[in-house]
Order: sequence, then structure tokens, then C-alpha cells
Amino acid sequence: MISALAMGLAISGLPDVSNLNNVRREPTITYVDRSGVMIGMRGGRYGPPVDLNRLPAYVPAAFVSIEDRRFYEHMGFDPVGIARAVAADITKGRTAEGASTITQQLARNLFLTPDQTMERKAQELALAVMIEQKYTKKQILALYLSRVYFGNGAYGLEAASQRYFGKPAAKLSIAEAAALAGVLKSPTHYNPLDEPQRSAERAKIVLAAMVDTGAITEAQRRKAEAHPIRVYAQAASASAQYFVDWVDGQTRSFLGGAPKQDLVVQTTLDLPLEEIAAKTTASVVARDARQGVQQAALVALDSAGRVRSMVGGVDYGESQFNRAVAAHRQAGSSWKPFVYLTAMEAGQTPEMQVVDEPVTINGWSPHNYEPEYLGTITLQDALAHSVNTVAARLADQVGRNNVAQTAKRLGISSPINTDPAMALGTTQVTPLEMAQAYSTFADGGLGSSAYGVESIKTSAGKVLFQHRAQPQPQLIANPALSEMNQMLRAVVTSGTGVHDAIPGYDIAGKTGTTSDYKDAWFCGFTGGFTTVVWVGRDDSTPMIRVAGAGAPSEIWRGFMGAALPRVRPTAIPPGPPPPAPVLPPADSVAVAAAPPVVEADPETPSAPPQR
Repeated sequence: MISALAMGLAISGLPDVSNLNNVRREPTITYVDRSGVMIGMRGGRYGPPVDLNRLPAYVPAAFVSIEDRRFYEHMGFDPVGIARAVAADITKGRTAEGASTITQQLARNLFLTPDQTMERKAQELALAVMIEQKYTKKQILALYLSRVYFGNGAYGLEAASQRYFGKPAAKLSIAEAAALAGVLKSPTHYNPLDEPQRSAERAKIVLAAMVDTGAITEAQRRKAEAHPIRVYAQAASASAQYFVDWVDGQTRSFLGGAPKQDLVVQTTLDLPLEEIAAKTTASVVARDARQGVQQAALVALDSAGRVRSMVGGVDYGESQFNRAVAAHRQAGSSWKPFVYLTAMEAGQTPEMQVVDEPVTINGWSPHNYEPEYLGTITLQDALAHSVNTVAARLADQVGRNNVAQTAKRLGISSPINTDPAMALGTTQVTPLEMAQAYSTFADGGLGSSAYGVESIKTSAGKVLFQHRAQPQPQLIANPALSEMNQMLRAVVTSGTGVHDAIPGYDIAGKTGTTSDYKDAWFCGFTGGFTTVVWVGRDDSTPMIRVAGAGAPSEIWRGFMGAALPRVRPTAIPPGPPPPAPVLPPADSVAVAAAPPVVEADPETPSAPPQR
């Protein structure tokens, strides 16, 4: 046993245990999705004490059964266990690890090094006794479960439950609880992801211990063993970490710096939609890897500007660079709606006829994706089929500076070039900017700023920040709005986006492809819900003929097809009525004599009506 002298030396200079919650722990920010499901944590790696009242009784019982079955009986250390460990030490001729109670493990975790010396063991015992004198068993167990390491970067029960099973700890099954309790003996050897066989065998031992302690019945044990647990190869919220990084910056900005206490941030993210987006994106990128597709990004906004899904790349573990908000890439033909909107606002119409033919502007001659010229077509057909010559001439006619102002008005904040090629999307933009701009078409011409933080609260529930909706400005009026939506619907019904139609929904959008295949886009929407997808390579080298109608469209359609039943959007709203014409006062209108009736010459064709 530990000598009285060693114990006396160990006790001198021990740390204060009066406030264990603040011991070596920076404040933690817990981020939850719009339904309250945890999607990430930032700050200190340890969370606040686990709320045992919200857990099924068998969850904490699993840890007590296997780690310290006399936990509720001893006063910090277990004499029976220590005697057994000392006997083992004598047999093995060395200091063996073992016999540490949950309270001793907590003391070691909070204050001590893992060195296996007599002095450290004496300090551990002394601290355990002091902790037991100041805290209840429930408080000790709650703090213990918040700090133990479960492998794969998961500190604490809540993080481990989300990491391995994609669910909150309150929803753990008996088998899952046993698997997590079994990890603590060795997070490396009993990890359910990396060592599934060892983990399963260890879980059986935990289940047997739970039967012995009365935590579960024999029938429950058999049922748990008969249904293998499902372990996520990647955390369900892995893709959401791009979003969490983004809102973490916003949160700290709202707070004016680092948090001074534990916080809970309610976000706009919809985790089920995020999982759909991540899986769809990864699947299409993997399938098209032979064509040089390497990365992708996706942003989905609702009518209020809430970011409902954000995919910043195909694998957060490999690259934390968020392409959805930080990658500036050429917009390609997805830029053309800004050109056409400027033209509609200047008085042109979708039915106006133009000529697709060779054109040169300031020495620059654009070429179409298809080599043939279409001749006389309408502006609507020109946009639907993404005709480059018409867009270039149109931008030159309405003024490229005016096109730039239109794009800025709709939410493009990146620098915009105004050389002739800007009409074809040589400006570099982010997916988030494009989603914000296109959402104006989806929302009846109303503008909104994309955001991700709904509220910031302390762990006690005090509100530190609450998002306040601002009046949405009317950025596009009619008839230009209805004319643009008419043309963007035609892209999907008869143009380059025909594969993006989703039966039963009012869909509009625009494909985008740069001339060298470095970037490909699809920007599409329905009433009140907009999704933008970008596909490319981080090194900006060309892909092999990957166009907007290819991989980006497939990601967009795969995501939207699954998301829209959940979102339940409306038809694309028509927007406000056009202003009524201003008529002069009635008493100022001169009455003119009726013109003489002239019979038309049947050989003279009449002039077409003008609009």
C-alpha cells in the first residue's frame, strides 16, 4: 500500500478542487443545426459536464459497470480494487495500471500527468478524496463523461456519440453505450471504427458487466448482442465542419473576441439536407474523377437568406479550405443572367430577335460552344442555348459598366472586370455570392444577405445575440423580373439545363462553363429556395470537357430532388406588379379630330407592331 510518508508528501501543494468546471478548460462554443442537433464544437476540446438527466439510465450505467462498479459506494478510491492491483504488481514485478476509480481517473485527467509513480498515485488518491468531499456522485460522473477520450478526436461522451453513431448521446442504444464504454480501456485498440472486431468483443464484456450490476436484464443483453451496431466511417456532421468554420468566425465577430463562457449557437444549417448534399457531391466527384474532376462546392439558401446547406469540398479531413465561401473562380456562362437582366431593364424583351453570327468587339472575337451559328433567334433562345456571340454583343450594347452594377446590386461583392469578355463570365466569384445573387430571381426580386447564425446563448440560456430579420429591398422590378424568370425557365425546359427539370416543381436556372473547362457551374432555383454548385480543380488546371450541364447539374439535381420534398417550396413568385403608366390630368388632354379612314393597299405589307 502507499506509505503514510508518500501520502503526506503528495498532499502538500495539491491544487484547489473547488471549481472543477474551470480546470484547464477554455470556454467551448457548441454549434447546433436549426433543429438543435449538434454539428460541431470549437474552443476548448472538453465540453461542459454531461447532463445525466437527459440520458437513458443504461448509458452512465455502462461506464460505471465496466470502469468502477463500486463507484456509488466508495469515497474516492476502492480499497478492494487497490489490494487486487497491488497483488498483480507483486506478481508481475512492476507497477501495473489498474484499480483507478472514476473519481481517480477524473483527478488524473484534470490535474496530473500519466506517469505511473508512487508519488503521482498518492496525489491521485488524495485529490479523489477531496473531490468526493466537495461534489456529488452525479456531478463527478457528469464531469468525467465530458472529458474522457474516445479516439478519433472525440473528447467527451456527446462528441463520441456524434462521431461514431451520428446521433446525440441521449439517443444511444444499449449496444452503442456498451461499445463506447468499452473504448475507454484503450481508445486505440477498442475503437469501433478502426478495430470493429476488438470493439465488439469488448462490448460483450461491458454488456455482461451491466447484467452483473443490474443495469440491464439478460434478455436486454441478448437483444443488444443480436443487433450489430452501425458505425459511421465519417461523422454525420463531417461535411458541416466547413459551415461551422464559417459561422465560428461570425460568432466571434458578434461577441467581439473569444468567448468568456460556454456558449450554444443556433445556426441555420439543416443537417439532413447537409448529409444529402455531402453524399451527392462526393459520389459525382468520385465518378467523374477520370475527367479530372477533383473538387466541388454547394450552397443552398432559402428565401430569408438562411444557409440551409454548405459543402466546402469533398473531404473536410483532407482539406479544410472552404471553397463555398473562399474559392474565387470564373463564373462562365452562369454570369449571363446579369447581362440579360440589364438588357430587360433597358427595355428589351425575351421575344426580341437578334442574330447569332461572328462578332468582333475591340479586337476580341468570341466563339460559341457549338461551332455552328444559329442565325436569327430570340433573346430567350440565345440565353437558353447559352449563345456567346449574342451575350457579348448585348453587354456591349447595354454597357458593361451597367452589367457590373447589376451584378453588384444582386450581391456580387468580388471585383468585376469590364473588358469585353466579362459578358461570358471571366469575373471570379464565390459560390456563396452566386447563390445570393440568384436567390433574388427565386424570391420575387427581393434581395437578402446570406447568414448562418440565428442566436448565441450561454449554457444557462441567456441570449447574447439574436438575428433580426431586416426588410428585404426590391432589387428587381417587373416586367424585367418576370421576363428573366421566363427565360431562365426556358434554360431548363429547352436549353442547356434540360436534365435539371424536376417533375412537379417550378424550376429555373443557368449552366456555366468556362472556355478552358477549368470551372463548371449550375445555378438553379425554385420558389424561395436556391442552390448553386461549382465543380473544378484546386490547381485551376482544365478538366476534360466537363461542362455545367454535366457534373454540376447532376449534383444539383441529386441534391434538389431529395431536398425539395423536405423544403416544400412554392412556385417561383411573380414579384410586384409593374408600375402603372403615368397619365396626364384629364383636363389637359387635347381632343384631336378623328383621322380620315384610309383603305389599306393590299399589296403593301403592314409594319409589325413595336414593343
